[in-house]
Order: sequence, then C-alpha cells, then structure tokens
Amino acid sequence: MREAYIVATEAAEPLAPEVLAEAFEAEDVKLVFGEDDCLFSVRAEATRVDVKFEPRFTALGWTPELLTGTAELREQLQQAHGFYRVSFEPGMPQPSIAAFEALWAVRTLLELTDGVAVDVTAFKLHSATDVEEITELDFDIRDHITVHAEPLGDGERNNWVHTHGMAKFAAPDVEMFHISEDDLAAAETFFQELCTDLAFGQGPAVRQVISTSVGLGFQLLPSDEARTNLYQFDPESFTGHTQGSVTVVSPEGRHGMTDILKHYRERFEAESSEEAKLKANVANRLLPIFKGRYQRKGLMEPLQFLVRAPFEVHPEGPDGSPEQEQLWVEVVQWDDSNLIGKLVEGGTRTTEWRKGSHVEVDDSQINALAVSREGRQLEPEEMEQLLQLERPA
Repeated sequence: MREAYIVATEAAEPLAPEVLAEAFEAEDVKLVFGEDDCLFSVRAEATRVDVKFEPRFTALGWTPELLTGTAELREQLQQAHGFYRVSFEPGMPQPSIAAFEALWAVRTLLELTDGVAVDVTAFKLHSATDVEEITELDFDIRDHITVHAEPLGDGERNNWVHTHGMAKFAAPDVEMFHISEDDLAAAETFFQELCTDLAFGQGPAVRQVISTSVGLGFQLLPSDEARTNLYQFDPESFTGHTQGSVTVVSPEGRHGMTDILKHYRERFEAESSEEAKLKANVANRLLPIFKGRYQRKGLMEPLQFLVRAPFEVHPEGPDGSPEQEQLWVEVVQWDDSNLIGKLVEGGTRTTEWRKGSHVEVDDSQINALAVSREGRQLEPEEMEQLLQLERPA
C-alpha cells in the first residue's frame, strides 16, 4: 500500500462512522472500520483503498514552494488540523483504475467536509471542484503529474527536465537531460504523451527502442544507468530523485534529444498576426452558413463542428493584461449568439480549461472555424464546399 493523497481539513476530529458508511454505500463496495490501524477501508472485488486519520495542531511540514496550487489552497492546507491519509496498492488491478478508486474516496471525503486534497506523489493541491472534474472529465495526465525543469551546469542546453507523480500508477517517473530553454514546452508535451501511455500500462519497456510517427526513435534506461554517461553534473543535484526513474535517451544511448523534440516544438510555433487575421476574416465571412449548417446537422451525420476562441489562462501577462490561449471547442448546442461546447484538447499552460470541459462561447469571440468528418479535419476548401451545399433558398 502506498500513500498517494491527503485530504486536509480544519476539523481535528474524523467524520462519524455512520456518516462515512452512508456516503460510501454501494452494492459492490464494502466499508471496513478499524482494521490495520485504518479509520476505514473501502474494499471492492479487485481494489482496496485504506484511509487513516491524523489530527495535528502544528504545520504539516510541507514547503509551500514545492506545492502546485492556488494561494487559497495553500492557506487552507496551512490552517488544517485533520488529515485523512489515503493509500492504495498502485497498479492493482490496472494502473489508472487503482488511482481513480483512490480519487473517488478523496472526492467523497471532500463532499462531506471542507478541505483541500494533496497529491503526495506529484506535489499538487486540488480543490473539491478540481477532484470532481478530474473524476468526471476525460483523462488528462497533467492532473496527475508535475514537470520540473532545473538548470544543471552551464551551456545553452543545460536543463534537466523530470516528472513527479507517476508512482501512483505503479510507473516510473521520467527524465531528460541537455534540454534548451526553447525546448522546454516541447519536452513537457512529449512527457505528457509518454506518461499517459505509462499510466494506462501501455508504455514502452525499459531498453525497448520505440519509433515515433515521424521516423525518430528513443528508449528508456534506468536512471542510475543512464546518468553515468553525463559529464560535469554534480551527483548531489539528484538528491530525492535517485529511485524509480527512467531516462529518455536515443536508441544509441545518447542524451541529445533535440531531434526527437523537433516534432513537438512545431506545436508551439507562434501563429503570425497575418495568419490569425486571415483565419478571423474567414470565420467572420463563413460564420452565418457555418452556424446554419450545424443547426441542420443530421442526427447520424458523422460531422464535428469546431470553433476557436480565446480563453484566459493567466490573470496578468507580461504587459499586465490577461494572458490568453486559443482553444478549440466542439459545438454541442447553439442558440442565438451563444454556443455551448466541449473543449477538444484543453489548455496547454493550465488545467483550468480541461479537455472535455463544457464551456460557453459568444459568437463575437470566435476567430476560426473547422469541420471534421469521421475524425479527419476537412481542408478549408472542403469545409466551405460542405457549408455551401443545400443552403436554404
């Protein structure tokens, strides 16, 4: 059993057994009290989640700088006096299932008492709303891991990029070396895809050379082995990062990963003002027939109607104005000048706008349009041809 989550609450006394029994009542769940030093244990056919309670009247001992979360959640953690420690056996019966059984226990506790959830493996803070969204919406690995970048030594490509949080999936954390500042976003995206596969038990085995879709390859080596090839690195830099990690290296075992990240780097190339203006002009011109075609969409027609709009991802950007990210939304309902849709990919710089979240967009915010048929996005000419077909007289 491994402790993966803590629910911190102001109350220094645990919830009453009858309250817990009612909240966790289900046909396929058995609640056991007082066994193995646990407050209670949630047991199903293939999973077990143990919850221990600890009252404290001093600080929990976490360094706030290590935790990812809002100032409000940090303050709530510092004021907490009761701590529900949630443990489970990672990987049993399947990595993602085991972790989500524990998250459902966390969610239930937060429905019964005001508190904040701490992901012990990833150093993340979650509110009750966060946990609800994590358990309800599409899986997003960013809810479960943090990616840290630390400069080691001098030079242009001197960043050590590594993850925290994969232990809850019975999987190793991953790392890469010699990453430049310009490639940090690309490395993070690469890790998100790799860690998603690992969380579902579908990742590559150690020393297995994997070829990407663009013909490049990599392999994972145990970190204690891969780090022996590093030069001019202080071993003390790895304090607290010495076990359970794997290093991404080339098929030949080299640490230079610039080529493998090139494919991911292209995703972060800024759209020029000319390109943005062209897409906005096309959207303004086609919006009436785009909207009309959506409203005539057949029930069984394999079409997805997508719009792009700006979403605030940081309250204060470099110039003091809100920082925004352009996100694609699949239209679900469209009435008057407002549409309700579902985020297709979610924000790259925040988990506030999660993939699958339902959002509201005003017509005036739309700056790009797209249509997909059976999973393939139509080219602009194909889209316009589709929209022009069967237009009302």
